[in-house]
Amino acid sequence: MTGIVVRHDGRVLVVQRRDDERWVPPGGVLELDETPADGVEREVLAETGVRVKAEKLTGVYKNMRLGVVTLAFRCSVIDGQAHPTDEARRVAWLEVDDADRLMVQATAVRVTDAVSSDGPAVRIHDGINLL
Repeated sequence: MTGIVVRHDGRVLVVQRRDDERWVPPGGVLELDETPADGVEREVLAETGVRVKAEKLTGVYKNMRLGVVTLAFRCSVIDGQAHPTDEARRVAWLEVDDADRLMVQATAVRVTDAVSSDGPAVRIHDGINLL
């Protein structure tokens, strides 16, 4: 699951992961007993310090190499201050174009889909590029 957090000024919340240093929207794995929306909200808070409300499913993305399916939700900010965490080396509010330049294509499209369409988009990728 991925939370695409969009502020009123159009900036999106992104993190630089500690494990591989990639820039990505915050997200993670759904726990067995939680809904997708609850999981997105929990993961965004854990990775960024920002409490959000998951509002709309904007995309379904399958990594064909790993067989992993990611659900992306557009989220709005409730409260909190973005800050680095155990999982995120850096946390930033970026313009969509800047986020797009920092991310690999397979991840960046989640952001552009969430801010530019009514979705949900359904896409496949290899972990880096769209297929």
